[in-house]
Amino acid sequence: MNGLSDVRLTLHSQELTAGQKNGASEAILRNAPSGLGRWGLFWHRLHTRKALLTLTPEQLRDVGLSREQAREEGLKPFWRI
Repeated sequence: MNGLSDVRLTLHSQELTAGQKNGASEAILRNAPSGLGRWGLFWHRLHTRKALLTLTPEQLRDVGLSREQAREEGLKPFWRI
């Protein structure tokens, strides 16, 4: 390959990597109901995280979380992903 092709491949791989990072954050936002604004998303996170703190051990097992994982997520501030 010539130098130009190497540069193109490098730039393309960087674009793919950046796209994967953006895709991951978009996947996190997809778990919330569609059409929410920023404050609606914050409100949704706040209430779903607080709900994690009230689940019984059987319910946590159903969703595949340990008590420690649920506590860690439930105590996160609403503005953190």
